[in-house]
Amino acid sequence: MTARCLALGMTFIAAVVTGAKEPVSIRVSPAFSYAPANLVIQARIEPDGDNRAMEVIADSGGFYRSSTIALEGDRAPRTSRFEFRSLPPGEYEITATVIGADGRQRAIAHRQVNVLESGAAR
Repeated sequence: MTARCLALGMTFIAAVVTGAKEPVSIRVSPAFSYAPANLVIQARIEPDGDNRAMEVIADSGGFYRSSTIALEGDRAPRTSRFEFRSLPPGEYEITATVIGADGRQRAIAHRQVNVLESGAAR
């Protein structure tokens, strides 16, 4: 009986962990490209009444670009699309941050992207 309860409990815990969704996730394409690069960032946000804004940043240390959109809490679209055009060569950290009604960070997601120097630029 104890072994059966333990097995059932472990199954339930595994289902909860695998069924849990991240508050924000991002996909960036392409992961590797040649400069000047056009990046498309798709951010997926779990609806929450406290979500008020999303900021997406592309930062290579030598180049910075950002975009911020307003979110209407749990009525906001689940997916938002951002485009950053003509990025110069560099290794970019792409960050998406969900901001709450209190102005604080609620969730964050990161991706790395490499923009290579094109052969024509040499």
